[in-house]
Amino acid sequence: MADPTRRDLISIDDLDDEELRRIVRRGEEYAAGRLDGELPLEEEVIGVLFRKTSTRTRTAFSAGALRLGARLITYGPGDLQENTGETVEDTAAVLSGMLDVLVARTAGSEAELRALARHPRMAVVNAMSAAEHPTQALADLTTLARRFGRIEGLRVLYVGEGNNTAAALALALARFAGTVLSLRTPPGYGLAPDILQRARLSAGRTGARIEERHDLVDLPPVDVVYTTRWQTTGTVKPTADWREVFAPFQVDAALMARCPGALFMHDLPAHRGEEVTAEVLDGPASIAFEQAENKYHSARAVLEWAAGRR
Repeated sequence: MADPTRRDLISIDDLDDEELRRIVRRGEEYAAGRLDGELPLEEEVIGVLFRKTSTRTRTAFSAGALRLGARLITYGPGDLQENTGETVEDTAAVLSGMLDVLVARTAGSEAELRALARHPRMAVVNAMSAAEHPTQALADLTTLARRFGRIEGLRVLYVGEGNNTAAALALALARFAGTVLSLRTPPGYGLAPDILQRARLSAGRTGARIEERHDLVDLPPVDVVYTTRWQTTGTVKPTADWREVFAPFQVDAALMARCPGALFMHDLPAHRGEEVTAEVLDGPASIAFEQAENKYHSARAVLEWAAGRR
């Protein structure tokens, strides 16, 4: 029987504006310790399936589930019978009869996640697909809200590949009035056209602005400089000379000096000396490790929402 309280989070666009804000506010409440001791997921069973490596996301959702009172079942890349030929649809039918929420990182297409989510007894949370990393964006919004006291009107400069983190960030920031996201991506490595179109549609409704260029000329005034690892988990660059193309997009002290007063964010893991220098990542403007901790607070808010507890 379908459970009408279960909710799937495959894309940021699965959330309406109020749900998006509610999850961010709840993440802030968890971060502030105002909900310590509450067990809203007591007796719930959460499955955590990761086919790709993960430090922050897997730990955040595992620890979050346990701290909320849930029981936890974890699966590695070789643990399910899909490896022996069972279909995703059959796997979903079985898991949905036993789990309340499944947190899954496939690093493939969203089609598999959507197939898992067709069984409404079980909520499915996308812990990163090839196209989008929605739970990272929710952690990023929680970080911005905690640091600035608001998200509306913030100006973010994203430097690097238009990958799944950039996609989710664009879709999320576009929902807040007056925000400006300036994407500076290497030529040939921009945001997927459909993602850019969806983000701009939301921006047109809220008064936000999403811009993309393929150079670092004429940087606008910003509150935050954000970058991600050049070698995203589970992906391969289509051209052999990609490092030469990416090299001008390194975030170093000179780039940060062109953005006076800006904080630095990174979704981690980081490769010092590639996408960012150690001087920036470990410097006073960096809030990257604070951002990582907020993934744990945000994960609790996401689990609570997906399970239909609020």
